[in-house]
Amino acid sequence: MHKHIFNKYEANDRSALIPLLQDAQNIYGYLPETVMQEIADFVDLPLSRVYGVATFYNQFRLKPLGKNVIRVCRGTACHVKNSANILQALEIELGVKAGGTTRDKMFTLETVACIGACSIAPVIVINNDFYGRITVKEIPKILKKYQTASKSQQIEEQKREGI
Repeated sequence: MHKHIFNKYEANDRSALIPLLQDAQNIYGYLPETVMQEIADFVDLPLSRVYGVATFYNQFRLKPLGKNVIRVCRGTACHVKNSANILQALEIELGVKAGGTTRDKMFTLETVACIGACSIAPVIVINNDFYGRITVKEIPKILKKYQTASKSQQIEEQKREGI
Protein backbone atom coordinates (compact mmCIF):
# COMPACT_ATOMS: atom_id res chain seq x y z
CA MET A 1 0.00 0.00 0.00
CA HIS A 2 1.01 3.62 -0.46
CA LYS A 3 2.20 4.12 3.12
CA HIS A 4 2.32 7.90 2.67
CA ILE A 5 -1.46 8.11 3.14
CA PHE A 6 -0.86 7.35 6.82
CA ASN A 7 1.50 10.33 7.20
CA LYS A 8 -1.24 12.89 7.80
CA TYR A 9 -3.04 10.83 10.45
CA GLU A 10 -2.29 9.79 14.00
CA ALA A 11 -1.98 6.04 14.65
CA ASN A 12 -4.88 4.59 16.67
CA ASP A 13 -7.10 7.59 15.82
CA ARG A 14 -10.40 5.95 14.96
CA SER A 15 -11.86 9.25 13.73
CA ALA A 16 -9.43 8.98 10.78
CA LEU A 17 -11.13 5.84 9.45
CA ILE A 18 -13.38 7.43 6.83
CA PRO A 19 -10.75 9.90 5.53
CA LEU A 20 -8.26 7.01 5.28
CA LEU A 21 -10.77 4.91 3.33
CA GLN A 22 -11.41 7.88 1.01
CA ASP A 23 -7.68 8.39 0.45
CA ALA A 24 -7.16 4.69 -0.27
CA GLN A 25 -10.05 4.60 -2.72
CA ASN A 26 -8.68 7.68 -4.49
CA ILE A 27 -5.43 5.78 -5.03
CA TYR A 28 -6.79 2.33 -5.97
CA GLY A 29 -10.22 3.20 -7.35
CA TYR A 30 -11.73 0.78 -4.82
CA LEU A 31 -10.87 -0.72 -1.42
CA PRO A 32 -8.87 -3.94 -1.68
CA GLU A 33 -9.17 -6.17 1.41
CA THR A 34 -5.42 -5.98 2.08
CA VAL A 35 -5.63 -2.19 2.18
CA MET A 36 -8.63 -2.28 4.52
CA GLN A 37 -6.63 -4.59 6.82
CA GLU A 38 -3.71 -2.13 6.90
CA ILE A 39 -6.11 0.70 7.70
CA ALA A 40 -7.75 -1.42 10.41
CA ASP A 41 -4.35 -2.10 11.98
CA PHE A 42 -3.41 1.59 11.78
CA VAL A 43 -6.58 2.85 13.51
CA ASP A 44 -6.70 -0.14 15.88
CA LEU A 45 -10.05 -1.52 14.77
CA PRO A 46 -11.01 -5.03 13.71
CA LEU A 47 -11.24 -5.58 9.95
CA SER A 48 -14.94 -6.41 10.39
CA ARG A 49 -15.58 -2.87 11.71
CA VAL A 50 -13.70 -1.27 8.79
CA TYR A 51 -15.59 -3.51 6.37
CA GLY A 52 -18.86 -2.50 8.06
CA VAL A 53 -18.11 1.19 7.52
CA ALA A 54 -16.99 0.61 3.91
CA THR A 55 -20.20 -1.25 3.08
CA PHE A 56 -22.47 1.17 4.95
CA TYR A 57 -21.49 4.20 2.86
CA ASN A 58 -22.30 3.88 -0.83
CA GLN A 59 -19.35 6.09 -1.77
CA PHE A 60 -17.01 3.16 -1.13
CA ARG A 61 -16.43 0.31 -3.58
CA LEU A 62 -15.06 -3.12 -2.73
CA LYS A 63 -14.51 -4.10 -6.37
CA PRO A 64 -12.67 -2.24 -9.11
CA LEU A 65 -14.75 -0.35 -11.65
CA GLY A 66 -14.64 -1.09 -15.35
CA LYS A 67 -12.89 1.26 -17.75
CA ASN A 68 -16.28 2.77 -18.66
CA VAL A 69 -18.92 3.35 -15.99
CA ILE A 70 -22.51 3.37 -17.19
CA ARG A 71 -25.02 4.99 -14.83
CA VAL A 72 -28.70 4.46 -15.55
CA CYS A 73 -31.04 7.00 -14.00
CA ARG A 74 -33.94 5.45 -12.08
CA GLY A 75 -35.49 8.73 -10.93
CA THR A 76 -39.18 9.46 -11.32
CA ALA A 77 -39.02 11.13 -14.74
CA CYS A 78 -36.78 8.39 -16.14
CA HIS A 79 -38.90 5.68 -14.54
CA VAL A 80 -42.02 7.08 -16.19
CA LYS A 81 -40.14 7.11 -19.52
CA ASN A 82 -39.25 3.40 -19.16
CA SER A 83 -35.68 3.50 -17.88
CA ALA A 84 -36.33 -0.06 -16.64
CA ASN A 85 -36.30 -1.18 -20.29
CA ILE A 86 -33.00 0.68 -20.85
CA LEU A 87 -31.47 -0.99 -17.80
CA GLN A 88 -32.67 -4.42 -18.88
CA ALA A 89 -31.32 -3.92 -22.41
CA LEU A 90 -27.92 -2.87 -21.02
CA GLU A 91 -27.85 -5.90 -18.71
CA ILE A 92 -28.56 -8.20 -21.66
CA GLU A 93 -26.09 -6.47 -23.99
CA LEU A 94 -23.28 -6.44 -21.40
CA GLY A 95 -24.09 -9.77 -19.77
CA VAL A 96 -24.03 -8.29 -16.25
CA LYS A 97 -26.63 -7.14 -13.77
CA ALA A 98 -26.71 -3.62 -12.30
CA GLY A 99 -23.79 -3.29 -9.91
CA GLY A 100 -21.64 -5.64 -11.97
CA THR A 101 -18.57 -5.28 -14.16
CA THR A 102 -18.01 -7.13 -17.41
CA ARG A 103 -15.37 -9.87 -17.41
CA ASP A 104 -13.10 -7.86 -19.69
CA LYS A 105 -13.34 -4.94 -17.20
CA MET A 106 -14.57 -2.73 -20.03
CA PHE A 107 -17.91 -1.69 -18.45
CA THR A 108 -19.43 -1.31 -15.00
CA LEU A 109 -23.21 -0.93 -14.90
CA GLU A 110 -24.76 1.07 -12.06
CA THR A 111 -28.13 2.56 -11.25
CA VAL A 112 -28.52 5.97 -9.64
CA ALA A 113 -31.49 7.57 -7.93
CA CYS A 114 -31.37 10.70 -10.10
CA ILE A 115 -28.91 12.16 -12.57
CA GLY A 116 -30.64 15.56 -12.58
CA ALA A 117 -31.39 15.69 -16.28
CA CYS A 118 -35.12 15.05 -16.03
CA SER A 119 -36.00 17.13 -19.07
CA ILE A 120 -34.23 14.65 -21.35
CA ALA A 121 -35.48 11.44 -19.67
CA PRO A 122 -34.67 8.60 -19.89
CA VAL A 123 -30.98 9.30 -19.34
CA ILE A 124 -27.78 7.29 -19.02
CA VAL A 125 -24.32 8.63 -18.37
CA ILE A 126 -21.22 6.82 -19.59
CA ASN A 127 -18.18 8.25 -17.84
CA ASN A 128 -19.03 11.96 -18.28
CA ASP A 129 -21.08 11.65 -21.48
CA PHE A 130 -24.84 12.17 -21.17
CA TYR A 131 -27.29 10.32 -23.42
CA GLY A 132 -30.82 11.66 -23.17
CA ARG A 133 -34.12 10.48 -24.62
CA ILE A 134 -32.31 7.20 -25.16
CA THR A 135 -34.04 4.21 -26.71
CA VAL A 136 -33.27 0.52 -26.36
CA LYS A 137 -32.37 0.34 -30.04
CA GLU A 138 -29.55 2.93 -29.64
CA ILE A 139 -27.70 0.96 -26.95
CA PRO A 140 -25.55 -1.34 -29.15
CA LYS A 141 -24.31 1.62 -31.20
CA ILE A 142 -23.45 3.65 -28.10
CA LEU A 143 -21.58 0.75 -26.48
CA LYS A 144 -19.68 0.06 -29.70
CA LYS A 145 -18.34 3.63 -29.62
CA TYR A 146 -16.65 2.92 -26.26
CA GLN A 147 -15.41 -0.52 -27.31
CA THR A 148 -13.88 0.93 -30.48
CA ALA A 149 -12.27 3.82 -28.59
CA SER A 150 -10.76 1.38 -26.13
CA LYS A 151 -9.30 -0.83 -28.87
CA SER A 152 -7.75 2.23 -30.55
CA GLN A 153 -6.26 3.25 -27.20
CA GLN A 154 -4.73 -0.23 -26.70
CA ILE A 155 -3.14 -0.10 -30.16
CA GLU A 156 -1.65 3.34 -29.43
CA GLU A 157 -0.27 2.12 -26.09
CA GLN A 158 1.32 -0.91 -27.78
CA LYS A 159 2.93 1.34 -30.42
CA ARG A 160 4.42 3.54 -27.70
CA GLU A 161 5.77 0.51 -25.87
CA GLY A 162 7.20 -0.91 -29.07
CA ILE A 163 5.17 -4.12 -28.97
